[in-house]
Amino acid sequence: MTIDQKARASNKDVFLETSNPETLVPFSFQEYKTRLNRIRAKMEEEGLDVLFLSAPESICYVSGHQSTWYQGQAPTEWYPGSGIAIHVDADEPLHFESEDEFTLTKVGSISRNVKIRRHIDDTSSWADFIVAELAATGWLKGRIGLEMWSSRPNRGYSEVFQAALMAGGASVVDATKVVRGVRNIKSPQELAYARTAQKIADIGMRAAMKYLRAGVTELDVAAEVTYAMAKAGGENAGIPTVVASGPRSSVVHGLPSRRVITPGDIVNVDLHGVYNRYHAGMARCFSIGEPRPNVKAHIEKMVTGVGLVADLIRPSLPAHELLHAVKAYYEEVGIWEDRWWVGGYELGIAFPPDTVGEFYYEFEREPGDKAFVPGIVCNYESNFYLPDQAGMAVMTHTMAFTDDSAEFLHRIPLKLEVVE
Repeated sequence: MTIDQKARASNKDVFLETSNPETLVPFSFQEYKTRLNRIRAKMEEEGLDVLFLSAPESICYVSGHQSTWYQGQAPTEWYPGSGIAIHVDADEPLHFESEDEFTLTKVGSISRNVKIRRHIDDTSSWADFIVAELAATGWLKGRIGLEMWSSRPNRGYSEVFQAALMAGGASVVDATKVVRGVRNIKSPQELAYARTAQKIADIGMRAAMKYLRAGVTELDVAAEVTYAMAKAGGENAGIPTVVASGPRSSVVHGLPSRRVITPGDIVNVDLHGVYNRYHAGMARCFSIGEPRPNVKAHIEKMVTGVGLVADLIRPSLPAHELLHAVKAYYEEVGIWEDRWWVGGYELGIAFPPDTVGEFYYEFEREPGDKAFVPGIVCNYESNFYLPDQAGMAVMTHTMAFTDDSAEFLHRIPLKLEVVE
């Protein structure tokens, strides 16, 4: 842009044309390059020419880009169209963004080949804009994979986008599991971030231990937990913190309420520490006052079960071996039929509305050849109904697997927490 052009341009135009802010991303450029190459190798294996990433987790994984808003429930004309296109033979992806997110893309991603959709050119849909750019680059050919099982984009825009790609001559297939499968195996730096996330989760749980008492509300406790984790550098989680007390203790996915916690309550606190979008989950069970003996015994059996898992895990442990061992234990101590859910799932990069990765294991489905291979970070979740209509006890712990180790990441001793 020349001096004369700058004099005639708006502040917005000058900024968009000349701004070059410093880029801050959580990983080295080499790590992002390694991820891209792993994805391209998987694309070649799957016979994909182009992969279009729309899931926030996938976009973040390959570029570092993260946002507070992904147009999931926006007005129907505000299409969730931004994303990243990867070609199996290209060293550089195409990143599609609105001018509204220009600075965010510059500051928070490694993307350099960015196609910005300007408002002044808003004469066609997002789909038409992307299709035109792909055609101009020679990428509107062959098989194009979409993340059809992602919550983003919504069904309306997804159908519009797929139709536009097919009208341009592409063959469209589902490729949801490509990036999900690649990012299931964490690098050493990712594992380090998961451990930091767990330290933040520990801080949040200690805040719950400190603040939880009769007379406060569930929302009060959730506020203290959130504050403590934020002060420790924790980010907002993919799902909200759960504080469920008394008759609500069996509401595993309920939002914290204004209910006042009372003596005799069982209280479950379920939270996630988050660091650079990497999650570590943790849930603990509290009793406001000494619980009834049979309730206490039930929870202590659950605690012992988690200890069994801690002793059992090892690198490349088959999932069915873990599941069969814990089922045998729970049957032996007489609580198996009281289960709500026992199993676990992958943790890693996550954005609302979810934290669950593609890898999971549970009794309801035969795990086949699934195994806890080095690089996996996942949780072990064991939730059981309690006797005497006391509600439910919820316990969740994050574990990490490397080439030569397997461990739970929490540092707070596991036990029933009795609040006097």
